Amino acid sequence: MPTTLESITHEVLELPGSQRLALARIILDLDSGPPDADVEAAWDKEIRARLKAYDEGKLETVSYEAFHEEMEKRFGRCN
Repeated sequence: MPTTLESITHEVLELPGSQRLALARIILDLDSGPPDADVEAAWDKEIRARLKAYDEGKLETVSYEAFHEEMEKRFGRCN
């Protein structure tokens, strides 16, 4: 019997959330083509700069609790 979108969807819905997210990433990557080397290099440079700034205490940070409180104010209860 051929696999249908409906049967695949049913199986996917039974996967744990982390596996569904991994599958979503795989599907999105199928049609995205090879990574652009310039974009990858730019992201790598940005990530390194942000980590360096964080390590040197040059970034303004907020606690998880403050972030969560702000998100609840904006969007309502998250869980």
